[in-house]
Amino acid sequence: MTTVTTPPDAEPDALTIGRRIRHLRTSKGMTLEDLASAIDRAPSQVSTLENGKREPKFSQLQAIARALGAGVDDLLSAEPPSERDALEIELERAQRGPLFASLGIDGVRIGKSLPTDALGTILALHRELERLHTERAATPEEARRANGELRDDMRGRDNYLPELEQVAKELLADVGHTTGPLPQRMAAEIAAHLGFTLHYVSDLPHSTRSVIDTRFRRVYLPSKGFRGRSNTRSALLQALSSHVLDHTEPRDYGEFLRQRVEANYLAAALMVPEKPGVKFLRDAKDERAIAIEDLRDAFGVSFETAAHRFTNLATRHLGIPVHFMKVHESGILHKAYENDGVRFPSDALGAVEGQHVCKQWTARRVFDVEDRFNPYAQYTDTPAGTYWCTSRVENTSDGAFSVSVGVPFADVKWFSGRETTVRSASRCPDESCCRRPPADLTEKWGDFAWPSARPHASMLAAMPSGAYPGVETTEVYRFLERHAPEG
Repeated sequence: MTTVTTPPDAEPDALTIGRRIRHLRTSKGMTLEDLASAIDRAPSQVSTLENGKREPKFSQLQAIARALGAGVDDLLSAEPPSERDALEIELERAQRGPLFASLGIDGVRIGKSLPTDALGTILALHRELERLHTERAATPEEARRANGELRDDMRGRDNYLPELEQVAKELLADVGHTTGPLPQRMAAEIAAHLGFTLHYVSDLPHSTRSVIDTRFRRVYLPSKGFRGRSNTRSALLQALSSHVLDHTEPRDYGEFLRQRVEANYLAAALMVPEKPGVKFLRDAKDERAIAIEDLRDAFGVSFETAAHRFTNLATRHLGIPVHFMKVHESGILHKAYENDGVRFPSDALGAVEGQHVCKQWTARRVFDVEDRFNPYAQYTDTPAGTYWCTSRVENTSDGAFSVSVGVPFADVKWFSGRETTVRSASRCPDESCCRRPPADLTEKWGDFAWPSARPHASMLAAMPSGAYPGVETTEVYRFLERHAPEG
């Protein structure tokens, strides 16, 4: 039988209240006419209430409760009175919903004559239709909406998740790691503590960084490291983080994004633990010498991980508002976070991912710097104020990306690199800043240029389908079949 679970914080609706009224009435052997007479209403009105077609007034609920010898709380419980009622309520809701209406078919009559197994089958079909509809709705527009909602939420929390900090603290204590950077050996001990063995393979599915086999408790990692890197610590901890956080198959793209953020956060909190990380940054602030490179080197992580971790801790523990950007060499913004008032480029829906960053910003100008070994910093005057930013270029198989961390002018006093004399001015989103070509060039070439664009495929296609966008499930299953222990 299909099981329906009521969330603990669910609110009762007209359907549930109606079913509870009917359940109490029939359990007492009362007819519709009996109850109608007891509350001085017509039987048709009671039937309407029991079928959930009308929200009862509180005075009516009080009268009904007295007639049934029950309390009002008994009628207002969000829990359906029986498993059968739960199925009927779910089906009734489905048939009243927009998805069912869009199918253009008549609903079934829900009554005692409809077998319970038929109820379950109809509901299973509806759930599958909902799943397919959600999967197909994962368009670039849906992705932008989900990204925007997640960014707003993280801004409201200062990019700090105390519940995940606590998970990291407890997990590190379990394996006896108390301070300092987390070595590769200790990451392996975390895996063992969680009951997993590590297996380094040369044929990891191309669409994955790692694969966890929960049946045989194995973690598969690339034998040559992720994209040629020898240290697989980050990929291992991200995979284990999803397991520790009990992530299940995401229901939609928004949940997929949130799970990815949570896994990345927990992995970073393990590599740069909160207590020593905050101490390191506070000491640097006291010296007015905060540097992302120093955080990177002290904990043996990538510049991007150090930059992310700094945004987690900066506002909550140091009182410093901050912004973060990851920008492709083409000028496209891939990741962004801010709680310092900086205005990222956005489309009409407020989405920033996929937008072109102003050519005057640090994140773009760093690509023109010949010295890639030392940090690049500059001040940028913008319509929202003056910001100082430090940036690094990191090369990947998808091209070069700049990773940047910035703060308002008032907070630059805490950072190394504040003495830079490099300064630029950005008028974006004013198109005359860098988007609109100079008038003389427009006049000369406006009628003769016909460029062939080379956009990233994701700009044109829907988001990759499947429970884990971008992952080829068949490839993963065949991989697990090849490597499963015999017997």
